[in-house]
Amino acid sequence: MYTEENLFSIALRECSHIGDIIFHKLVRTFGSAENVWKAPSKDLQKISGIGRKTISDIGDKKHLKFAEKEIIFCENNNIQILLRHLDQLPFLLKECEDAPAILYQKGKIDSNLCPVSIVGTRKITSYGKSFIETFFENSKKHKFISVSGLALGTDKEVHAESIRQKIPTIAVLAHGFHTLYPSSHKNLSEKILSEDGAMITEFNSSRKPDRENFIQRNRIIAGISNSTIVVETAFGGGSVSTATFANNYNRDVFALPGKITDKFSQGCNHLIFQNKAIAISTIQDLINQIGFNSPKEKIEELFPHSETAIQLSENQESIYNLIINHPQISLDDLAEKIALPTHKILTTILELELLGKVKSLSGRQFVSI
Repeated sequence: MYTEENLFSIALRECSHIGDIIFHKLVRTFGSAENVWKAPSKDLQKISGIGRKTISDIGDKKHLKFAEKEIIFCENNNIQILLRHLDQLPFLLKECEDAPAILYQKGKIDSNLCPVSIVGTRKITSYGKSFIETFFENSKKHKFISVSGLALGTDKEVHAESIRQKIPTIAVLAHGFHTLYPSSHKNLSEKILSEDGAMITEFNSSRKPDRENFIQRNRIIAGISNSTIVVETAFGGGSVSTATFANNYNRDVFALPGKITDKFSQGCNHLIFQNKAIAISTIQDLINQIGFNSPKEKIEELFPHSETAIQLSENQESIYNLIINHPQISLDDLAEKIALPTHKILTTILELELLGKVKSLSGRQFVSI
């Protein structure tokens, strides 16, 4: 169930100053976390952005011992270890530039379902509760999986209503699996798992639910789905950060408008005013706009297969030709040759993959099919 790459990935991620982006840069360069761990210092020094302190920490046996304990913990608690560089992250999350290098998962996720993220204030009102109930009641005939953060208020309502309507749900945690916050949601978390849902977190069993973890957690909620719905939030509420992440990932954001005098509608109204969210006018209109297609189906809807040759867009054509002419080209090399940022290239590559034109290899390299 667990591999040497799991072990070295956990150890590497524990090293000083190695975040998700640096981690991915290293494994992309050396091919695997194990190769990074065993690489000579002189080779590590050639990587820009990697300082001496970081290099001296790579290979430290204390991190390897921590990783060994973490794997034992995962084994004892039926926790899967998913690695981004092995293309194991669910749905669209792997396409985010700052996606977690490691994701821990309990339960199961059906990749054929459309993920829809739903967030909001911890102090949800009857207006917000009524919206959630009506949305799920009218959407239950569609194949989708809800995503939220297992917090009080809106998150709880989303997970609970999903269970009531027999819709799978994913809870994204802001801490490791050694604890549960809030503890009052223990029964709810068990129901999520027993009803074909899942719980996921990027945090290992040493990480507590510290305040900064919740903002970091929100990028996963935003990145995993095509669509994010903000039910209620005040100015500066945590849900605003989720909407911002979703905007940055070029995902759809919908917000439930309300009275300008209602504190927990002011954040939604402001998102709409700033053109950072689409105003929800009716439940049916929202359902129509979401579409409830899986990530693959959504792309196929835009680029349908036919018996004739597939007509690529100009952007797809240029990237596809580069991959044909440069087998196993890396993402960074593609970005340099085409003069586009990597996050924009990744979207096009996903389209090409779903069209059956290219294939991703380990280390973020690509070949034509």
